[in-house]
Amino acid sequence: MGSEDAVAALRAGQLVVLPTDTVYGLCCDGYREAPFHRLLKLKGRPETMPVALLACELDAILDAVPEARGRAAVAARALLPGPYTLVLPNPARRFRWLCGTTPEAIGVRVPDLPPEASAVVERVGIVAATSANAHGGPDPARLEDVPEEIAEACGAVVGAGALPGTPSTVVDLTAPEPAVLRAGAVPAEKALAAVQRALAG
Repeated sequence: MGSEDAVAALRAGQLVVLPTDTVYGLCCDGYREAPFHRLLKLKGRPETMPVALLACELDAILDAVPEARGRAAVAARALLPGPYTLVLPNPARRFRWLCGTTPEAIGVRVPDLPPEASAVVERVGIVAATSANAHGGPDPARLEDVPEEIAEACGAVVGAGALPGTPSTVVDLTAPEPAVLRAGAVPAEKALAAVQRALAG
């Protein structure tokens, strides 16, 4: 399926599979709560676990979560776009349904998207995105790795060939000292060094 189908599906409140710079993602309109709950149910992911907002540009996320501007955003600009999920301050508890048990923080992704996906996200603005696998299952590096029941339940599936297959590195920028919550595409030491350079500069 093409980008037009995926844009139409997202705008209609349906789920879509999109390629990222790491793995294939299961996505929905980030601004609406009902599609997000369908995403969790399809994936089998507990509502207590947060899911990140994904956009083509960091400014799109900062416009939606303006309280994240400041020190954390300085570090985010140094790392993004890239294979990171960054946890930013969210004191106004925006997008509460995405934040699991930590509504005062929100995860964000600005990947170096394949053209097939950027053509979709640029038009939609912001999506909620998690890996297109069953909860706890292997991360899908190819479309054929996406479970059949997930692909069939989506309004569109966009392919971009084989992806790296290693999930994003998760860095928490809400505390005075940054912390790596999950090592992934970028080693923990390299991620922390990049954050420290950004904050020192």
